[in-house]
Amino acid sequence: MFGIVLFAAALHATWNAIVKGSSDKLLTMVLVTGSAALIAIIALPWLHQPARASWPLIGASCVFQVTYFVLVARTYHVADMSLTYPLMRGTAPLLVTIVSVSGLDAGLSTGMCIGVAVISFGILGMAWGGRHAGRRGIVLALINAVVIASYTLIDGIGVRRSDAPEAYTLWIFLGSGIPFALWAIGTRRAALAGYLRRNWHFGLIGGCGSIASYGLALWAMTLAPIAVIAALRETSIVFGTIISGLVLKERIGPARFLAACTIALGAAVLRLA
Repeated sequence: MFGIVLFAAALHATWNAIVKGSSDKLLTMVLVTGSAALIAIIALPWLHQPARASWPLIGASCVFQVTYFVLVARTYHVADMSLTYPLMRGTAPLLVTIVSVSGLDAGLSTGMCIGVAVISFGILGMAWGGRHAGRRGIVLALINAVVIASYTLIDGIGVRRSDAPEAYTLWIFLGSGIPFALWAIGTRRAALAGYLRRNWHFGLIGGCGSIASYGLALWAMTLAPIAVIAALRETSIVFGTIISGLVLKERIGPARFLAACTIALGAAVLRLA
């Protein structure tokens, strides 16, 4: 399971980099979510459907997911990925853990809690090393961390009630992708047509990556405590940092390298806990 969640983390960092590196981040998000919704439409008729008890949670998750996608696009428009991605992904596990240990989850050992804390401090340390960025990007990233923590908790409970993790995941992407597509068609139809012709392949790669990344994480949540999976998934920041430096050409200094090592240490603690 450890390797699968790390693979999901790498996929997550990849599709975020696609959005950050694009010329129109909101339209790229439309392509990513639209591709994911199309995949869901094709696959859902062949899958066992979620149990009735999980449908209210699917609806709630879709609302948070739409908010998340909008905030991702806006955040990357105003600030570097190498700063805001750690803030978004690093603060969320802290929030998830606080709620989880208050009664929403069980089985969190001392070692697991230490691992959660080390990963989170490492990611936040990476963000601290890039504090030169504007306040607006930092505020947006922190707001999105609350959104991430919210849908993580909702889906951690919902996927367990669904008895169908694959279909549960796809319904979320369908329910969050349709509003984006309708918005783009209604407000930016002319721009969308040309952008789709030039960038459809990025949208498809991002859509496949987002479904696979979140689907694997939700599957893991059916087998392990929510806070542990949420924190381990945040090792995506290591992959995001590498991509930010090598592909997006953002400056990665010694402080961020040290923070990445801290994250790796936290992942090892979780593995051994």
